[in-house]
Amino acid sequence: MAHRLVNFLLVALMLGGALDALTGCGGKTVAPAPSASIPPPGMTASAAASGFFKICKGQTYALCATASCTVLNQVAYCQCDVRKGDSISLPLRVDREDVCSINANGVDNGYMVSTFSVPESVVAPQGNQALYNCPAGSDGGYAQCDGGMCFTSSKGSSFPGFDEPLDRAEIICACPISVTPGSPVGFQIAGPYPCDNSYFRFCKSQVANARTGSTVKVGAPTGTARFLALRLNGSAPPLHECLPPSQ
Repeated sequence: MAHRLVNFLLVALMLGGALDALTGCGGKTVAPAPSASIPPPGMTASAAASGFFKICKGQTYALCATASCTVLNQVAYCQCDVRKGDSISLPLRVDREDVCSINANGVDNGYMVSTFSVPESVVAPQGNQALYNCPAGSDGGYAQCDGGMCFTSSKGSSFPGFDEPLDRAEIICACPISVTPGSPVGFQIAGPYPCDNSYFRFCKSQVANARTGSTVKVGAPTGTARFLALRLNGSAPPLHECLPPSQ
């Protein structure tokens, strides 16, 4: 199992930008809103095909979709939530295993995998967070946490870069940093709701970058959250969204 975990870590780092490549970089902008059959802007039809994403059923997993991260040596360490239930991810197949079986094996081996489900905090009208739309051309970095590896020893502990200790329902996950100024659709990060225009500073490289000590937010190409919700649940709830001041 040890060599398989090493292989998975290497593949996870190499594929850290895979979701960006599939959904936001170099593709054509698609006008319709994402649906279960219509991918978000820039995602190819083959990437969106049924079966491309893996749904993990009834597992304990790390949910990083609204996380804030501290950067150490060009890696984002993100304060994520521990959840149990169904979630969705890129398959990340390694040594005849996939993201779901690797996550299941982590229960007895001190790790957990970051996958996606809809965070209740961004669901309208009750949620206290929103998805902030960083426009096309934004040069800020964000943490791409799909398939990120998380350390169960960090639950309830202190971690460099965070002011307060984590509680038992929180975990630190290591995620690669994506910078996609060439994306035709931009990206989304989670922030406070009601909307706060000052939060758009995290769309810019002056604030959100790969330098040690920087703070970055977990993000994904615009439209990804709604598309994955449709894939996972068959429907997507209304989500709070914030547009930049110019929009």
